[in-house]
Amino acid sequence: MPTSLEDQVRLIAKDLGFEDCRFARAKRASHAEEFQEWLDEGKQGDMKWMENNPERRKDPSLLFDGAKTVVVLAVNYFPKESSKLDKKGVGKFAKYAWGDDYHNVIDKKLIQFSRSLEKLGGKQKFYVDYGPILERDFATDSGVGWNGKSTVQIHPKLGTWFFLAEIVTSLDLKPDQPMPNRCGSCTKCIDCCPTDAITAPNKMDPSRCISYYTIEHKGSIPEKFRRPIGDRVFGCDDCLDVCPWNRFAEASKESKFAARDFIDMSLIQLLHLDEDQFKILFRQSPVKRLGRERFVRNVCIAIGNTGTVSDIPHLEKVSEENSLMIIEHARWAISEIKSR
Repeated sequence: MPTSLEDQVRLIAKDLGFEDCRFARAKRASHAEEFQEWLDEGKQGDMKWMENNPERRKDPSLLFDGAKTVVVLAVNYFPKESSKLDKKGVGKFAKYAWGDDYHNVIDKKLIQFSRSLEKLGGKQKFYVDYGPILERDFATDSGVGWNGKSTVQIHPKLGTWFFLAEIVTSLDLKPDQPMPNRCGSCTKCIDCCPTDAITAPNKMDPSRCISYYTIEHKGSIPEKFRRPIGDRVFGCDDCLDVCPWNRFAEASKESKFAARDFIDMSLIQLLHLDEDQFKILFRQSPVKRLGRERFVRNVCIAIGNTGTVSDIPHLEKVSEENSLMIIEHARWAISEIKSR
């Protein structure tokens, strides 16, 4: 039986299915100033939520009176189906979106976790990347991996395939030691980026990132980035895929992160989803927050990059819709196919 308070908290985490649980002091984040500069330069783009509560985001001790510890948690999402070969005419989704929406899955665990900590005398707030906290700073401080050159957190056992979650608590838990950065001289993540979005080690420009444009960006995608998008329809895993630390990654045991049927659907099938079909297909999926219009925008680009003349009638059909954004991207796709 665990004797220390720290061991009791770790046992709760293990019972709830978290792969790692470590502690950092609730204090000003190590990259607080860099984050403010990032905001001042407008690097957040359409991610306006990053501008909310910047001071609390920089310092979790400001979240509530008495906040002392950031409990950092790691959840493996690596899908067992990840060995599937790429199929021609099928769009690519980032692996984190293959299963159910991680916010919903992890939130349920955090609610139970928080209740257990209350019994130990703690007051808590918890987050899964939707709250004001610079989570990778505290993951690094606590030793839940290290921040890689792509800015993605890397774990020695999980590789790049894990979600972070945090519980800020009034419990005074002994901080864990940081883990040394083990990237060494490797630059695979920088070298593989199709749009050179990783501008230097640990520097990423969202205004060049495929994940940003296919997920967060609300308007027309700049033409200079359309061809590099290739057959991606939601996110990009290139800088995660190439990380050598993934050789230790094992499939997640969480059934709700297993791949759903839509990852095998053809681009043409995805193109013709109407509003109701889109909502049903992506119910409980992170893709749903994209909305059909932006999703079809992405699908048009993927077809424009990979399609053939037989796909033109399908693009012409959607170019008759009322959405100016869909019309623009469908016509671009038709032009790309004809130019080949």
